Amino acid sequence: MKWIGERISFVDDKKRTTIVIYPENVGWQKALMGAWFFMWLTIGATMFWSLTLKLTEQEKIIVFVFLVFWGYYAIRVGRAFLWMMFGKEKLKIDETALTLKNTIKDYGKATPYFIENIKKVRIQQPKENSIQAVWESSFWIRGGERLEFDYLGKTIRFGRKLEEKEVKLLFNLITKRIEEQLKGKKY
Repeated sequence: MKWIGERISFVDDKKRTTIVIYPENVGWQKALMGAWFFMWLTIGATMFWSLTLKLTEQEKIIVFVFLVFWGYYAIRVGRAFLWMMFGKEKLKIDETALTLKNTIKDYGKATPYFIENIKKVRIQQPKENSIQAVWESSFWIRGGERLEFDYLGKTIRFGRKLEEKEVKLLFNLITKRIEEQLKGKKY
């Protein structure tokens, strides 16, 4: 196993390359995110408990509307927290496809993209000090993907919160392996 920076590992076999991208590992961010998530769950439990009280019809409507918004953000915050704790992006390049899988632990769906249909692999870096750059670098979201390619009219993105140096090295590795696989098919 070889490493690109601190967050990207890869294994080169004769017929395939496997790449794993880990999320940022900052202890205080994990602790803060965990506290936020569990406080959010406590708020939701309190609101569900309040439904057992004698409420007027109008109060019940307010609680239900609140719980709808609460549920949406509970899912968003929970997914971001679980990603931070246990997430990985797994890429596999073999003779037929580049397969992407976003996992939490080992749970996730692998999606193959056939190599002959992949066009224009490129780096997508937001402008420095832009709102997009600040938002994507904030630790409470899963982050912006830094690499992308066109596939049958769709743009597929991956490589969450990678540093510029890591992105360039990963870009070189992926494009080189895709070209090698395409050349191997033509013989």
